[in-house]
This record gives sequence, structure tokens and C-alpha cells, in this order.
Amino acid sequence: MMPFLARFRAIYETISLPLGQICVRLGITPNALTYLSLGLSVGAGYVLSRGWFAWGVAVILLVGLADVLDGATARAGGTASAYGTVLDHVTDRYAEAFILGGIMLSGVVAPGWVLFALVGMLMASYVRARAEATHKLVSCNVGFAGRQEKLGLLILGLLLHPLFPQFNLLHWAIIAIGVVSHITAAQRLRYTRQMLVGTNDHRDLSQGSGVA
Repeated sequence: MMPFLARFRAIYETISLPLGQICVRLGITPNALTYLSLGLSVGAGYVLSRGWFAWGVAVILLVGLADVLDGATARAGGTASAYGTVLDHVTDRYAEAFILGGIMLSGVVAPGWVLFALVGMLMASYVRARAEATHKLVSCNVGFAGRQEKLGLLILGLLLHPLFPQFNLLHWAIIAIGVVSHITAAQRLRYTRQMLVGTNDHRDLSQGSGVA
């Protein structure tokens, strides 16, 4: 099962391509946009740590925009590279850590639940990256929820929490993110096992290769 928003990837790439072309004409590189996204995520973490959730949502949306533009710019300029892909994935994980760290520092959500969500998000991404690194799977972008769906849940929780503080909706949004993330990690691991049955990679993944 593919994450819901991933099904619209072709549409999203078509819509964002003109924006990438503008960035190319302005001389903005994809890696510069990736670093901008990382810097904005630090800002988002700070704003959220102060409890300014509406402003936090605004900065998170800017993080998402920069993340969209780096890929669109790479496609528009024909400068997509393996390193750029790795850099993008690494900065995405840092962004998630900064944003969730800011929420934890705000004191609204218990640290244990924030860590539960963060570990789930990191493991879902790790399973996908590790599976695709075997070179046996073109894509392991499967499961209940991808990064966009989880950020959508987070934004919803941030927006609704100040309106209905008695329900502590951000707390429940963080728990929901953790649950769907861990489910997605398990689904991706199961999918990898199914795809690699009968290969040496299947043996390594199921028994452990001793390589971190």
C-alpha cells in the first residue's frame, strides 16, 4: 500500500517544475535550497519551543516549500545527483528532529511521546533507505503513511491545539504520528522481506549482517 499523497507525485512534480525553472534562472542551486530548508527547520524548532504554534506552522510550511523547490530545481536544471538525493534525505531527518524537539521543549507534549514519534519517523525512513540500498528494490515507498501525511497530522495538531486546549490535541497528534510511523516501518520491512524472498539479501536482512 502506497502512502496516500505519494500517489499524486507525478502531478506534484509537474506543478512544481515551473517554480524550479524560475530558481534555475535566478541561479539558485538545489543544494542551496536544501540547506535553506534545514535552516528554516531550526527556526521552526525555536518558534515551536516558545509555544508559538501558529508561527511554527508558517515556518514548517516554508520548510516544505524549500524542500519542494530543491527537487523541482534539480529536475528543471538537469542537475539531479546521487549526492543531492542523500543530502536531501539527511536534512529531512534533521528537520524532523528539530521540529519535534521544539515541540518537546514547549512542554505541551511529554518527552516520551515525542521520542516515540521521532524514533518511528526515523525508522520508517531508515527501513526504506536500507531496502532501496540493496539495489534489489527500485522503491520501498509503501506503508500506511509517508512523510507528507505525518507532517499533515502535525500541522493539524498545531493548529487545533490553541483552539481546543482542553483536549490537548497536539499530544494526540504526536501519538498518532508515532503509531502510524511504527506501523509504516513494519509494513516496509514486511514488503522488503516479500520482495527479497529467495535471495541472499533476504537472508542478510532477516538474520542480520553485522553491519551498522
